[in-house]
Amino acid sequence: MTISEDGLTKNQANFAALSPLSFLERTRKTYPNQIAIEYKDYKINYEQASARCNALANFVKQKNINHGSTVAVMLPNIPVMWECHFGIPKVSCVLNAINTRLDSKTVKFILDHGEAKLFIYDSEYSLIVEKAFESLPNPPILVEFVDKIAGNKRSDFANEHNCLDYETEIQKLINIKIEHTLPDDEWNSIALNYTSGTTGNPKGVVYHHRGAYLNAIGNTLTWDLPMHSKYLWTLPMFHCNGWCFPWTITERAGTHVCLRQPSGEEIVKAFQKHKITHLCGAPIVMQMVADYLIQNNISLKTEIKMMTAGAPPPEAVLSKMASCGIEVIHVYGLTEIYGPAVVCAWHPEWSELEASQQAKLKARQGVVYSVQENMKIIDTKTNKDVPKDGSTLGEVLVKGNITMKGYFKNKKATNEAFEGGWFHTGDLGVWHEDGYIQLKDRSKDIIISGGENISSIEVEDALYKHPDVVAVAVVAKDDEKWGETPCAFVELSNGSVVDETELKNHCKAQLASFKVPRFFVFTKLPKTSTGKIQKFKLREKTKEIN
Repeated sequence: MTISEDGLTKNQANFAALSPLSFLERTRKTYPNQIAIEYKDYKINYEQASARCNALANFVKQKNINHGSTVAVMLPNIPVMWECHFGIPKVSCVLNAINTRLDSKTVKFILDHGEAKLFIYDSEYSLIVEKAFESLPNPPILVEFVDKIAGNKRSDFANEHNCLDYETEIQKLINIKIEHTLPDDEWNSIALNYTSGTTGNPKGVVYHHRGAYLNAIGNTLTWDLPMHSKYLWTLPMFHCNGWCFPWTITERAGTHVCLRQPSGEEIVKAFQKHKITHLCGAPIVMQMVADYLIQNNISLKTEIKMMTAGAPPPEAVLSKMASCGIEVIHVYGLTEIYGPAVVCAWHPEWSELEASQQAKLKARQGVVYSVQENMKIIDTKTNKDVPKDGSTLGEVLVKGNITMKGYFKNKKATNEAFEGGWFHTGDLGVWHEDGYIQLKDRSKDIIISGGENISSIEVEDALYKHPDVVAVAVVAKDDEKWGETPCAFVELSNGSVVDETELKNHCKAQLASFKVPRFFVFTKLPKTSTGKIQKFKLREKTKEIN
């Protein structure tokens, strides 16, 4: 017999829209006294934190900001930023978290393009905001937050423009209840995030409630994240909404430990003071932490787990973290796929391997999250799957529930990205026999020298194995004979006397001769707020090298 679908319809009793807003409501009811947020000596529980989110929601509602309208925020990793992840979507508005390291021109573009109706910013960024507001066609309502815990004061700009004060407005509404509601459609937009925009204006990536809910759950499943974890905010919450961890940790009734200015020293101090169990960050954050622990001969007394994404982590850095007692899980993703959607899923038998072999396996990006549908690598010329031989290069494609709705007001780019029913990442990688992918480069970062493809990642991995190299980026430099040639920008440890000859010899011992950089530049590398090295700036610098 077959089951008839007659009368088996969705109704209020058997269907509710998937939204991460439900996580806060459940945690508030179940664990009202559990500490939700710690920031230096500031602590509030989930009952108090939920009340503040409600106050923010009521404030937005009072300003007559309509369903689906954008509310922009420019805030560091402080409690208010977490509040925005719940308070703004509570009233069906769309959260646009802006990178705090952007210049005023880009901030202006985002505010205008995203059609922000309200803008909450930290007083530290008032000068950037002021410049962004010059000749802004449709300026939003301005709300300044003053972080008194950090010793900040209200800005002159706020006084001159009569900007509202965030904390004053919240306190007016803190005791007013608001009914818990879910979106009428889980496809409704919850967040608007802008790409880095390294080759022109950034593109606006739109997330829906369903995807945010699923990736928050995916983080828990992938990491086997326990209840009441203590999570340190080193990853910026503006970056893919903190990879959805504001919602993940809340579902786990964990404690969000805020850190306004991360550094190796501040991160380790937070480990010790707040008894941290988990954190996320780019490979450069791992390097900062490991170097500080080793240089200061500090042994961690509790187990700490770290999830890393961004550039593929160098094997040398992974080995260093293991020696410090920090367990690293490697994920891969993009703004367009809610942050992490691929994980280097660990096999128990791999733990029996030598440390160097483990590091090689951990450096692979892996397989899709359980809440994502599928992934493959294709030959960009034939659109056919590449063989799973670990060497044939192709473009990484993904599809599933944690893929963006599309690019805001950019139908052409959306259609191109979704060509053939897959999201085209623009990342190049190989497919291993066991189905795990490994990135080799961004399509724009591959170096073609004398007809040979050179992976900048492979060259960087070799350089990272030198004990005095702290950070490195390899980019293409134009060359009359070879077309392009590798150029290495290197950041050394303090007091190091390593020269170009030593690094060339170091590379020759590990790489084919044509892959060895012809040029070395010793400098501090430009980085984004998430720790990613800004290669586009380095490509420009190669034009000055003779």
